[in-house]
Amino acid sequence: MLRHARSTANGDGVLAGRLPGVGLDDHGRGQATDLIGRLAQVPLAAVVHSPLQRCAETVLPLTRERNLEPIVEEQLSEVDYGEWSGRKLSDLVEEPLWRVVQHNPSAAVFPGGEGLADVHARAVAAVRRLDAAITREHGEHAVWLLCSHGDVIKALLADALGQHLDSFQRIVIDPASISVVRYSPLRTFVLRVNDCGGSLESIVPRPDEKKPGQGSGSPADGSDAVVGGTTGA
Repeated sequence: MLRHARSTANGDGVLAGRLPGVGLDDHGRGQATDLIGRLAQVPLAAVVHSPLQRCAETVLPLTRERNLEPIVEEQLSEVDYGEWSGRKLSDLVEEPLWRVVQHNPSAAVFPGGEGLADVHARAVAAVRRLDAAITREHGEHAVWLLCSHGDVIKALLADALGQHLDSFQRIVIDPASISVVRYSPLRTFVLRVNDCGGSLESIVPRPDEKKPGQGSGSPADGSDAVVGGTTGA
């Protein structure tokens, strides 16, 4: 499970949602190219991605290198944030719904958009359907890659970990991070979460570094998750 590389919206602190025309920034394009080396030793039976531009751009260097035709899956698209789309995260923390998203996300429905419970249901159903189809075609040891969005992948991981959706804000998924889940008939196995490759130096807090979610209107302890996913180190 690959989150798309860093987008222009990530860099601007904007909740892009499904707005068109949101591609990768320069750093994100470098992350996309780096995927070729990061996955060099991983055979891929298929590459599946959300229909949004930033996901297509993320997998393009890899699929060209592997000569794979990617599969576009609508049900792995970003959350429809409705009226929140295109707004600054620093402004959204002032909205009453922000606290619901943080503490009771299964009850959160974005104005003019969709609910996180619906996102969870559609994404889990899509991944299980795709995994079953790829397994039938390529065998039980087939490995495939999906490229989607922060909150979608967090919902998938919560399901794989057997957690209620209300716990999904405990999971951090950075741009271009890879999480690995193995599905079996009786249970799922979570092998890796938020692997960004290379050094783990970035997980060590710096004295001058704000905690995730800390900012105007947020608790001083930084306990809020970033809606839509973090913007990376």
